[in-house]
This record gives sequence, structure tokens and C-alpha cells, in this order.
Amino acid sequence: IVDAFDRGALIRSADGFWLAIPLAAAGARGAGGRRITPGGWEQRTGRRLRFVYRRGRPSLLVAEDARLNSRGLAAPKGGRRRRDGTLTGAQTVPVFLLVPQVKLAKRLDLGKAATAWQNRLAGLILANWPEGTRQ
Repeated sequence: IVDAFDRGALIRSADGFWLAIPLAAAGARGAGGRRITPGGWEQRTGRRLRFVYRRGRPSLLVAEDARLNSRGLAAPKGGRRRRDGTLTGAQTVPVFLLVPQVKLAKRLDLGKAATAWQNRLAGLILANWPEGTRQ
């Protein structure tokens, strides 16, 4: 992880398609405390996700006929259906953001810090050396 932030690494999907970044509506963790995945979310909730392509912007996986519950998670919308079959008050809730790749920002510069401490090391050793043992 430190090396990735030192270099500013590029992260791609293992199978070459999309990286699924969970939004707040997906929840923090999946089954067994592991990271949440689209398949795990569908399995946990019993609802299908729909792919939404957006030109020039990240694509989405959304839950249809859903709502945000009090914890901010996507939940099925219960309630009334109108005569035409549409659910009253239902929304389309984005659950995952899909991107082809992610470039980590270069947040660390270990080489610069190492050089700075290397230049200070000799002076720190001499400053903390016991007086009677100097020659």
C-alpha cells in the first residue's frame, strides 16, 4: 500500500472490465465482514442491479423500485402500487459506481524524507553522544 501511494499506481480490474466502487447505499461490509461486491449485494438483498451506461462519466449499478432506509442503505420499497402497476414513492437508487481504472494520487515521497533524515543523522548522533566518550 505504501509503495502504491509512493509511486501513484494504476489499479485495474482483474478481469479487464469494471471496478465496482460501493456507494453509501450499498452498506459498509458484505457477508462475513468482507468487502461488499455487486454479486454479494444481490445475494444479500435478493434484488437485481441494473447497469446504467453514462457517456463520459462513470457508469452505475442501480437498484430499481427502492428507497433509502433510515440507515442510508438501499432497501426494497414497500407500499402501494397504482392501477398501472407502478410503485408509489419508489426510486432508482445508485448502489455501485463502475470505473475502468483508478489512478492513485502520489501522496507520499519516501525518497525525500529518507534523504532529509540521512543528512541529519550524523549531527543527531554527535549531539546525543555521552561527553566522556568523545575523542
